[in-house]
Amino acid sequence: MRARSALCGYLLLLPALFVGGCGQDRPADTGAAAEPAAAVLLLAAHLRANDLNAFAHAAAPPELQAPLQQAWRENRSRWPLDELPFGERAPTMLQALAAPKSETTLRRAFDRQFANANRDIHSAAATLGLFGTKFVQKDPGFSEDERAHYTQLIGALSEWGKTAKLGDPQRARRSIAQLTAAARRSGLAKPEDFQRFGMEDSLRRLGPVFGSLKTALGQYGLDLDRSFEQLTVTVESQADDTARVRLRYPLGNRRIDTVIALQRVGGRWYLRDHLRHAREAAAPAELPAAPEPAPTTDPLPASPNTAAPKTTAPTSS
Repeated sequence: MRARSALCGYLLLLPALFVGGCGQDRPADTGAAAEPAAAVLLLAAHLRANDLNAFAHAAAPPELQAPLQQAWRENRSRWPLDELPFGERAPTMLQALAAPKSETTLRRAFDRQFANANRDIHSAAATLGLFGTKFVQKDPGFSEDERAHYTQLIGALSEWGKTAKLGDPQRARRSIAQLTAAARRSGLAKPEDFQRFGMEDSLRRLGPVFGSLKTALGQYGLDLDRSFEQLTVTVESQADDTARVRLRYPLGNRRIDTVIALQRVGGRWYLRDHLRHAREAAAPAELPAAPEPAPTTDPLPASPNTAAPKTTAPTSS
């Protein structure tokens, strides 16, 4: 599992574990913006609108779209899910949410393990915060920008988890009902459904699920749409086809303040880490190495210059 996938799992662990473990038409212009700050704000606007297809088209250049869709069909990639809050774990989560009688199963599991256990949950949130921060700081799979940004995200989520009423049975029942219904409507009840529908159709189906997840988290005081809406972006530096911008936005009771790099491709700006991940996902699958030829057991043919071995006639006694 890639390091980023593991982090996405951590970022989801608090809301998904304790909560229970309609997409809009694409705008005419789904490409990235021609200015660095506008490119970041466009991505946030697509997430605010639950338009994951538009997000995918704004996060990677046009020449990568077809290879990314091919990688999705060949089950080699689920980009851009690893750029989103619910990460690459979406297929597994949807399978659990859409399973028969999942609402009853998840509700009973919550009542048995977490109902009214706010003190234990708050302690677990603090522990997870410490673990997540150490993981990000030490794992080489993150860029320096990701490491700086995700450390702040983990701190904000841990602080939220230490005060949110995640053990409230009434909130849990509402959230479980919303998420299970959205998962069933998506038609993505099994991981193989993602491959069958392909990248664009799967992302379109995931849009409402993403909206339901945001609604569920909002019931616990984590308003992701507020984060998207109040995002401010200022250009710190720009030279040729590279730029660095400062992002500021609220998350829970904290304000995230971080600097990220962008790169211009074909006159449009893209987050450098998103671009790197997309290129990795779109890369052709490596062909298996050709097998070594099996050794032959046939006798070597005699050289034409080699004399035949002499035979000796038996002697008579």
